[in-house]
Parts: sequence; C-alpha cells; structure tokens
Amino acid sequence: MSRIGKNPIAIPADVTVAVDGQTVTVKGKLGELSRDLVRGISVKVEDNTVTVDRADDSRTQKSCHGLSRTLIFNMIEGVTKGFKKELTIEGTGFKAVDNGKTLSLFLGFASAKDYAIPEGIKVTVEGNGVKLAVEGISKELVGQAAARIRSYYPAEPYKGKGVKYAGEVIRRKQGKTVA
Repeated sequence: MSRIGKNPIAIPADVTVAVDGQTVTVKGKLGELSRDLVRGISVKVEDNTVTVDRADDSRTQKSCHGLSRTLIFNMIEGVTKGFKKELTIEGTGFKAVDNGKTLSLFLGFASAKDYAIPEGIKVTVEGNGVKLAVEGISKELVGQAAARIRSYYPAEPYKGKGVKYAGEVIRRKQGKTVA
C-alpha cells in the first residue's frame, strides 16, 4: 500500500468535492478545479474526508495511487489558499513590464520577450520591475508559468544575471584569470 496514497484528505468547511466516474471536481472560495484520474483509481467522499483506493497491485496502479491523492490534496489547497511563486530579476537594465494579458521581459536581448499570461494565472510586478509574483489556484499552472518566465534567461553563474526564483542560490564561478 502506498504510504502517501492511503492517507485520508480532510475537506475544509467551505470546500465541496464531487466525484463523477473518474472526474474529481473541487469547488472553493477561490474557484473550481477539475481533473480526470487514471482508470483503476477510485475516490470516495464521506464524512468530510476523501480516500483514494486502487483496483490492484500492478506497477501502474501503485505509481498512480499516491500521485492521485497528492493531486486531489493540491486541488483542495488551491481553492482554499491558492499558490504563489516569486521570481527576481537581476542585471543592469533587466526588468519586467505588465501589459495586461502579456508580460514583457527586457532581458538584454534586441527586443523584449513577450509572455502571454495563461487564463487563471495572475502575475504582479513590483520593485521597478525586478520582482514578480505568479499566483493562481492550480499548482501545476503556477509552476509552469514561473518556469516558463525563468526559461527566457535563467540566472548565469558568472555574474548572477537573469531570472531566478526568490531564495534560489546560484553557485558562482570564478571566471577566467589573466596571467
């Protein structure tokens, strides 16, 4: 039995969880999330708890058991509190500008890199465009959006310029020395 998958999930008072076949829908104060689960994984909602079970002990069922439980837990967490990732931009002239549905990143290239903000994600720009906060109810979408923004210019190890997660430590290299 999966150690993660066998743990029940407590449902907060303001959240409703509905199961329709293999589709799990979670509604809360921040919004609604829905996900289709793998065939063979069953979800039961009773007495303000959610339990996840698997059909058999095959390799795929074992691997999806704990994953399904964690996905449902993240959906409940998302509709109650939401998720947030913070990014910082370092470098002379490097900044971000919010243009409503797009984010323009000035990262030392000839033209700005434009990132179309996905539906359900909110990006706030602070501190003269050097601090970004990516927020939303889906942990998956927040992580993907933050990773995509970071991928335009990941922080490099020589000067430390680029986009990095807040709190991320970049190991610095010494660089070349002239004899």
